[in-house]
Amino acid sequence: MMTVGDTLPVWRIESVNPQNMRRLAETLRDPNPIHLDPSAVAKLGLGDRVINQGPANLAYIINMLHAAFPGAQLLQLDARFLANVFGGDSVEASGRITAIADGGKRITCDTWLNVDGRGPAVSAQAQLLMGARA
Repeated sequence: MMTVGDTLPVWRIESVNPQNMRRLAETLRDPNPIHLDPSAVAKLGLGDRVINQGPANLAYIINMLHAAFPGAQLLQLDARFLANVFGGDSVEASGRITAIADGGKRITCDTWLNVDGRGPAVSAQAQLLMGARA
């Protein structure tokens, strides 16, 4: 039984893969060199590793929500991007239930994506409808 205040199970990636960034950049038709070329990142003074796409970082939170609430429909996700995730970083998505309504059918959670102990790269509030999918 879920209750307000429950922490959601952690969804972890040990090392964000720069090759996956390249594939996603091609899929999204995103030519931004910060996802492809470490020297472009260095020229901007942001370090020496490629930077993961924001949609990929958000997808880690969505994957965590799907694992925590199988069969639920994600109704809304309001996100703030707070920091970069670099190639090789470890990330952990988790969250906490903040509200339960409609007899347990609607769940609201605060979620986050922490990166290599540096704190959150993304924070988001999610609303889910339980039992919406088979």
